Amino acid sequence: MTSPVRIGPYRIERLLGAGSFATVWLGHDPVLDARVAIKVLAENWHHDLRVRERFLDEGRLLRRLDHERLVRVHAVGELPDGRPYLVMAWADGGSLADRLADGPLPVPVALAVLAEIAAGVAVLHRHDVVHRDLTPGNVLFRSTPDGERVLIADLGLAKALAAASGLTARAGTPGYMAPEQDDPLAVVDTRADVYGLGRLGLRLLGADAARPDPARLRPGVAPEVAAVLRRAVVPCPAGRHPDASAFRAALHHAAARKAGPDPVATVSRRP
Repeated sequence: MTSPVRIGPYRIERLLGAGSFATVWLGHDPVLDARVAIKVLAENWHHDLRVRERFLDEGRLLRRLDHERLVRVHAVGELPDGRPYLVMAWADGGSLADRLADGPLPVPVALAVLAEIAAGVAVLHRHDVVHRDLTPGNVLFRSTPDGERVLIADLGLAKALAAASGLTARAGTPGYMAPEQDDPLAVVDTRADVYGLGRLGLRLLGADAARPDPARLRPGVAPEVAAVLRRAVVPCPAGRHPDASAFRAALHHAAARKAGPDPVATVSRRP
């Protein structure tokens, strides 16, 4: 893939990542004198009006929510060929997928990260939005003066709760998406994201990264935490925690029973 020299007024430094629907570049904003992440709709999709609108919806949603636990959008632009792009805050700490590729996180750190992910998803739920695609690649880290912040990214599949059911196609990533997301007639609500949080928890705390299993967690994971994860990933939505806030509260309570007060309050900086 050839790197563009510029996208709009932004000088491009390097590729950050590429997916099925978009490519993300690291750019430099000359006005802010700061690095930014620029997400560009993939060339093979820009004639599909439905995909194009979904891409722009992500930018509008992030701009409307404008929260420190979500990736922030600074601007929206359009390339000469008509493809839209989003100018976003750069998450300089990379993704959770990057970190897990280097090996498992220590159990206390993994618990802290999971709690912070849940806090970010809870922001969406408070605004009646369901993410629908919680994966390690969609969890980012950004340095701040107060330490490292966990951010929720890629809201391309996010939907307002009122519009999240009756969909006509599968939406989500196998291994992390809730079973009901594979049913075009099913009701998809905040409990689908609870399932995603549970699957992320199994990836972070499971004994076998290739085969996450609630019955096989790493040494040091309290049985109470295991019970929280088991509840989160039950096939029937009615058996799960109702939303991300409830999941996070249950996780806190479970971890506190073993570790003492405020056991998942701090995300360690990357070594």
